[in-house]
Amino acid sequence: MNPVNIAKTSRFPHLKADFAASLVVFLVALPLCVGVAVASGVPAELGLVTGIVGGIVTGLMRGSSLQVSGPAAGLTVLVFEAVQEFGLPALGVIVLVSGLLQIAMGALRLGRYFRAISVSVVEGMLAGIGLVLIAGQLYSMAGAKAPESGLAKIAGLPEALVTSLGDTGALASLVLGAGTIAVLVLWKRMPAKVRTVPGPLAAVGLATLAVLVFSMPVATVEVRGLLGSIQPPPLGEFGELASVGLLGTVIAFTLIASAESLFSAAAVDRLHDGPRTEYDKELVAQGAGNAVCGVLGALPMTAVIVRSSANVAAGARTKASRVMHGVWLLLFAALLPSVLAYIPLPALAGILVHAGAKLVPLRAIATLWREHRGEALILVVTAVSIVAVSMFEGVLIGLALAVVKTAWEASHIRVQVIDKGAGPVRVYLSGNATFLRLPKILDDLEALPQDRPVELDLTGLHHLDHACRTALETWAERHSAVGPEPVKVREPHPEPATAA
Repeated sequence: MNPVNIAKTSRFPHLKADFAASLVVFLVALPLCVGVAVASGVPAELGLVTGIVGGIVTGLMRGSSLQVSGPAAGLTVLVFEAVQEFGLPALGVIVLVSGLLQIAMGALRLGRYFRAISVSVVEGMLAGIGLVLIAGQLYSMAGAKAPESGLAKIAGLPEALVTSLGDTGALASLVLGAGTIAVLVLWKRMPAKVRTVPGPLAAVGLATLAVLVFSMPVATVEVRGLLGSIQPPPLGEFGELASVGLLGTVIAFTLIASAESLFSAAAVDRLHDGPRTEYDKELVAQGAGNAVCGVLGALPMTAVIVRSSANVAAGARTKASRVMHGVWLLLFAALLPSVLAYIPLPALAGILVHAGAKLVPLRAIATLWREHRGEALILVVTAVSIVAVSMFEGVLIGLALAVVKTAWEASHIRVQVIDKGAGPVRVYLSGNATFLRLPKILDDLEALPQDRPVELDLTGLHHLDHACRTALETWAERHSAVGPEPVKVREPHPEPATAA
């Protein structure tokens, strides 16, 4: 063997595997980057810019070695709302500040704490996003304008469908979008050799071919050129940070993008036996990528499970594969931007409808309902709240419900009444006495006979909050005033002091 080849092999032992994987990820990412951008209401090229930054900038940094970052369907709804409310120039400010916050959280080692967020809230968040995404993109498939609110989108679908059936152009658009979804669903059943072409690329390619061959009257992607689409946010836009609404959007971007990326990292770690994710460093890497995207006025990024799983399945061994996929996106955007003008919008809408459907975990909901109904309720309430109200408020409602559920379960209390018919009635309390269980405790105590002495034993309590202590003291005073003798109370054992 040639000594030069031996040196290259020893220096880059996985170059061949990573190169092949990078091509697969590039072919998967290309239609998704364009589709997410169009659905977000921004130029298609900005989706490619985010994919390029996700590959080259975030890809080079430490954190998770095999997960791939780029524009995500999970942020499409939030980005669209932000662009509609604050304008495209403000999007760069939002993404830049969100990225800086992610870097700060990673530097403060807060990345690991995202694993403490209830999985049901995260799945509910993704399900809500998926439902709004599906509803909105079905209008795009039919060549119609979608209403603004999530409920209006869903409620107006039947009318939009009926209207499209009577319009030749809308019907052609709907058929093309439906065909794209059908290709994506059936692609996994094709022979292995055929499936070497990624499903999203095949679906868009076939849809584009159908439009060209049959001269279908459908809308296609508008091309502005890569450099023409990059617009750094003007300095005047930073004054909008004084707006409460914009700050709320920044917080929503930061938390949702961080949670989605770190949950994706945990999922990717289960797919391979390589180095595990360093969560704080991954959060810094995501923040750096978003900061660069903000400076360029592009879309926000997250780690994307579809591209990441494709990367692992294609045999990637190091982060070189995701960096090279960013290079291929850059070469495509620089050398072949005019190709985008042939891509039909209904096909991109179909891809996002399919992606949105994957965000709705119907099987997980059914399993949770059988095993953990409280968690299933949190998931459903979070999703419905996002559809009915908005993304930010929906997530807050889900988090609040998860906290209440945890507090309720943690405040388990047992009230045991022992009445032997003669002598004092003995009442034993054990567990955690918090205000959440106060109604049950008082109901049991007030049902005791008032003409008998009572002994209240609190030694079995692990925790007694102020509200419960006050209520018990008040009850004991009232019962002592009417009973034959004062209530005898045995206090909880004090917790042992820790050594200094």
